[in-house]
Amino acid sequence: MRYGIAVFPSKKVQDEANSYRKRYDPHYALIPPHITLKEPFEAEENQIENEIIPELKKISSGTSPFKINIHKVSSFTPVTNTIYLKVERTDEIFTLNEKLHEGILPDNKEYSFVPHITIAQKLSDEEYSDVYGTLSMLKFDLEDKVDRFQLLYQLENGAWSVYETFRLGE
Repeated sequence: MRYGIAVFPSKKVQDEANSYRKRYDPHYALIPPHITLKEPFEAEENQIENEIIPELKKISSGTSPFKINIHKVSSFTPVTNTIYLKVERTDEIFTLNEKLHEGILPDNKEYSFVPHITIAQKLSDEEYSDVYGTLSMLKFDLEDKVDRFQLLYQLENGAWSVYETFRLGE
């Protein structure tokens, strides 16, 4: 089965992201707004229960809650026409990402870690230019507290569901 690890921000941040996602993100119905901490990986149920969950509990208990800030949008062009809310760089979120790729956890980093919340993807070049041009002029003042992360699993229809939540510092 396919698993992933993400942070779901507060309702305020999700509402802001969804105001764009419902128009510009075809994955809108598959998963709420999130920050991907670990790209999807394959694992067996017994591996999840006996190895990965205990490791995630250890990581979460050894990580203190931290704040994130979002002030603008950015994009992954020219690689893809994806537009996202840019999560400002903090040592805490990068350290957490690193911990989730060490030890027994699969080191499946395909791309450099860029903390973000996708708000538009799979846009044509024309759509991308128009949407990014408009959104890049907006300023955001979003602050959020990260105090947990979720282990997710993917359903047959492509949707993601929470398998378990791990509270930081507990």
